[in-house]
Amino acid sequence: MTLHTWWLFTGAVFLLSGTPGPNMLHILSRSVEMGMKRSVAAMAGCLAAVVTVLAASAAGLTTLLLAVPGAFAVLRYAGVAYLIYLGIKAWRSEAGPIDVGSDELPAAVSPGGLFRGGFAIGISNPKLILFAAAFLPQFVTPTQPQAPQFAILVLTFAAVECGWYAVYAFGGHSLSRYLSRPAIKRAFNRITGAIFVGFGLALLKVRPS
Repeated sequence: MTLHTWWLFTGAVFLLSGTPGPNMLHILSRSVEMGMKRSVAAMAGCLAAVVTVLAASAAGLTTLLLAVPGAFAVLRYAGVAYLIYLGIKAWRSEAGPIDVGSDELPAAVSPGGLFRGGFAIGISNPKLILFAAAFLPQFVTPTQPQAPQFAILVLTFAAVECGWYAVYAFGGHSLSRYLSRPAIKRAFNRITGAIFVGFGLALLKVRPS
């Protein structure tokens, strides 16, 4: 892999990762609700899902998944259902006061739960599988050892993705200052819910080429 190729990949990933999607919206909402520090577990879950899918692509597993009849459709519908569920949940959530000053999680929300929620968001996104299967191999030189090249690409993607997570988490933390009023918080919940549902419905149009 040449340095030029790596820069092209990094630039493309920077633009793709920065585009608002389910992962970024999830981290933004977690940061609004619980603060930037406590959204780290959700970031870790989303990032683990991304790395898992990219590593699977490097191992050829995503190509196999796309080749199995019905497997991609099952994943797509599961992702649609989960995003719509999150949207309805956000829409119906209470507009209570926001408290992001404590470093302790509420008893009902554990770091493990936040991690699992973030991982479920990331792993259920079929667009990530299509990206990994179709986009990632284009930056690999076939005549050179492929394992080191895939490792560089996956690590680069993870670093860029993590940087954008921090940006969105900081944005959510800053936004929380303006959401102390129940009416504004209710509007934010409903906008967030509507966007999640929109993401879910958009996934119905996703088809492997």
